[in-house]
Amino acid sequence: MRYAFIKAHRPRFSIRTMCRMLPVHPSGFYAWLKKPFSKRASEDQRQTEMLQEAWQDSGKVYGYRKLHDDLRDQGSDWLQTPNR
Repeated sequence: MRYAFIKAHRPRFSIRTMCRMLPVHPSGFYAWLKKPFSKRASEDQRQTEMLQEAWQDSGKVYGYRKLHDDLRDQGSDWLQTPNR
């Protein structure tokens, strides 16, 4: 979150100053910029986009249960209910 803030505000503030104010190391920030998203982060992003699209399609009225059911009906494998 801190790195994302620094990235968003680079044009306005010095990176070193923001790193000092947010107690992070500049080298950590630059490493974060170069590192691609992890598999988990990429999957989280994909799932978030699917949920947002389903919610938009519902007219922004569905709750989490209905969204879950709709995405499961579409065959989203990550929404399968675990076996008990």
